[in-house]
Amino acid sequence: MKSEKEKIIDQILERGIIQEVIPSVKEFKKRLLSEKLRIYIGADPTSIALHLSHAKNYMLLEEFRKLGHEVIVLFGDFTARIGDPTDRENTRKQLSEKEIRANVNDWLRQIKPLMDFEAKKNPPRVMYNNDWLSKLSMKDVIDLASNTTVQRMLERDMFEKRIKEKKPIFLHEFMYPLMQGYDSVAMDVDVELCGTDQIFNALVGRTLSKRYNKKDKLVVAVNLMENPKTKELMSKSRGTGVFLNSTPFDMYGSIMSQPDEMIKIFLINNTRISLDRVEEIIKMDNLRDAKMITAKEIVKIFHGKEKADEAQKRFIKLVQKKEVADNVPEIKLGKLSSSLIDILRECLEDDISNSQIRRLIKQNSIRIDGELKNDFKEKICVPDKGVLIKIGKKKWFKVIL
Repeated sequence: MKSEKEKIIDQILERGIIQEVIPSVKEFKKRLLSEKLRIYIGADPTSIALHLSHAKNYMLLEEFRKLGHEVIVLFGDFTARIGDPTDRENTRKQLSEKEIRANVNDWLRQIKPLMDFEAKKNPPRVMYNNDWLSKLSMKDVIDLASNTTVQRMLERDMFEKRIKEKKPIFLHEFMYPLMQGYDSVAMDVDVELCGTDQIFNALVGRTLSKRYNKKDKLVVAVNLMENPKTKELMSKSRGTGVFLNSTPFDMYGSIMSQPDEMIKIFLINNTRISLDRVEEIIKMDNLRDAKMITAKEIVKIFHGKEKADEAQKRFIKLVQKKEVADNVPEIKLGKLSSSLIDILRECLEDDISNSQIRRLIKQNSIRIDGELKNDFKEKICVPDKGVLIKIGKKKWFKVIL
């Protein structure tokens, strides 16, 4: 008969978040059951635009911590200055130390609801790779570089693409996988959690762990939460993500505005509702109800049950029932349809320029009845009952004929 610990491990492995384990799932499960593993996930704090795909990584790490394993949240404050070339057609901007530290503080604030950093027993550890990478001598760097070849580095898709397009590849970008790989050596880890786009870098770390620590580090790659139809990933610039620094109401509304095919993705990755219940939810007659269950559950994780309840009630009132909130100004239009930019001009102060309005639209700051609008030429038809327009986080307008 399976122990309770084994049942929990099986649930984690079967949920669908973990996509690949090197060398094998069997080896990973065996070691989860028999050892106290040191498991880490690393990220370069190059921005503060964290979304639900980031969140699921820390939720998974916390599950391993609760099983008794030592977990590390690593910030690449040194590697952020190099710039990870993964999935990049151009060189990343290199950040200052001040920018990086500010981003780290914001990351910790955003992921705090997902991990118990105040736990009295076995709390998560927070580490920074500047602590060891900045101390490497030129001799150390040369020795590190001797563990791989230029040919292996050129196998990376983005490098191949840049060569074909005659775009530059800078020498420091070749150093990135080695620097990230050395993190595994410095922390003497047993397991690295990473996205499927980071497997190349994680395997470099596996090679270095064997060389320096005589250890077979496991690589556990998780999904990237892409849209199953469009294959799009979450992106702030495209308005396709649900971001962790949102207010409860904005987070709820963002989830409700996502395509229907994302419901199952969110339920699997960002909740711990059982898989049987997930299947029941996605088979509901009204997908809007399924999405509401999903939105409330996720908002509850980040903001608590009371805030989640309030967000849902407000969404129903302002968006679904089209009721006007207290003190929301009414804007009267003289014609049935107008361009988005003309409607926004009616709502906002007279002296705002077209370029300022376009900037708001490009920043994904405009929602009409909860739906994101990012085409300033789009014709908006106003029904008899009117539409509710949200501009930014706090401005609301009721537009009627």
